[in-house]
Amino acid sequence: MVVTTHTLWEKRLMKTTVRSFRDGVTHFLTPQVWKQAHQAWSNASSASRWTLQPLVWTLLAMAWCTGDSEGERFATARAYCVASRQKQRRPGETLQGFQMALVKLPFYVLQALAKALRHILAKTFLDGARIAGFVPFACDGSRLECPRAQQLQQRLGESGKTDSAPMIYLSALVLLPLGLPWSWRWGKGTASEHDHLRHLLPTLPERSLIVADAFYQGYDLYRDILRAGASFLVRLSSRTCLYTLTHIPVRSLRESLVYYWPRKAREQGKPPLLVRLLRVKGPKADVWLLTNVLDRQQISHKTAAQLYRWRWRNEGLFRQYKRMLGKTKLQSRTVALIHREAEGAMLALQLLLAMAAQAVERGQELLIVDSPRQMLLRIRGDIAAKLRSLGPRQFASYQRTLEIVRSEQRLNRVSAKVRQYWPRRKDHKPPKPPKIRVMETPLKTLLDIALHAQ
Repeated sequence: MVVTTHTLWEKRLMKTTVRSFRDGVTHFLTPQVWKQAHQAWSNASSASRWTLQPLVWTLLAMAWCTGDSEGERFATARAYCVASRQKQRRPGETLQGFQMALVKLPFYVLQALAKALRHILAKTFLDGARIAGFVPFACDGSRLECPRAQQLQQRLGESGKTDSAPMIYLSALVLLPLGLPWSWRWGKGTASEHDHLRHLLPTLPERSLIVADAFYQGYDLYRDILRAGASFLVRLSSRTCLYTLTHIPVRSLRESLVYYWPRKAREQGKPPLLVRLLRVKGPKADVWLLTNVLDRQQISHKTAAQLYRWRWRNEGLFRQYKRMLGKTKLQSRTVALIHREAEGAMLALQLLLAMAAQAVERGQELLIVDSPRQMLLRIRGDIAAKLRSLGPRQFASYQRTLEIVRSEQRLNRVSAKVRQYWPRRKDHKPPKPPKIRVMETPLKTLLDIALHAQ
């Protein structure tokens, strides 16, 4: 089986016609999705002006729209929410009120929304994404830097170097070959990627194939993947020891059945794993892959090589999250808000990439319409157009809010400019007083000459 980027199975992904940004979002955020999120929130009928839908819509729009500060993005996102829901009750007007309502929203409600959205994605994309009966997923992780707020430093601690900023760790499963985030998990900056993957295994559909780099090696991890009914295709490194019953010349090896049986597993009386070793020739170095799919008719050597090349789209997901959505450093200053900001941005990116993967029908042609960046620009254009449809009073209120958050006026400052010790930064030394000296006789003579010359 020859796998290319333009094959018949790729055309099967292109079924849904999307005419606008609003149509694309409502195609995934269906009434059933909102119903499941409402059912997960026992306090959904509270008297707060921030009910579930405007709260989530504003959170998503803050990740999509532009702005140099959190206040500016909130003003634009809130105005867009008002313009899109003119017949509904207006949400609150201040960023502080929005943040207070967001903290009161249980995190499992956002997780329930993500789970319901995952079912919609499965109906839309899974059939077309299967390759040789398997649904390939890439798995990887990345750290996200947080502000040096006191609560974050106490709760999250250091990650990596001494005096490093507090961080949270994101592990994500990405549907290949679309590069579409499927499920994810958050933890401290020192969290274990293996543990994150174990928690994500229940979210996988039947006959899933996990494609991962050399960090995801281990007997226990492989056994957990097999118990979950999934398969794996993992890159190997020199720290992996494999066994054969007969001598095999390594130089001419292309693929072979081997046993994976580390010493710790042998000492615990665990059985060996019969796996398949593949060697993929590369321009700089060969890539050694290990899989539990023993039948080469199911996954050929060439297919396995292509699937591992697609694993790079997982790295591209983190680049889109950090650079395209501007989440290189998160903005919130408490643990609760940090997790909700990060989760909202992941939901926004998932929707954005899902809409970018949609197809439009032009006559008899089916085409992949947009790159993620083009789709983001379309969303921002739709937000700007929607803001122009606001009434005169609503638009004037939006402009006043923008002027306030952009000016950032702080009258009668009494607090220190620096609130805490900043690691790896030199202490500020104020300038010393000037030197004052009495003129000597030769200098006085020069002064008289200079004054008379005028």
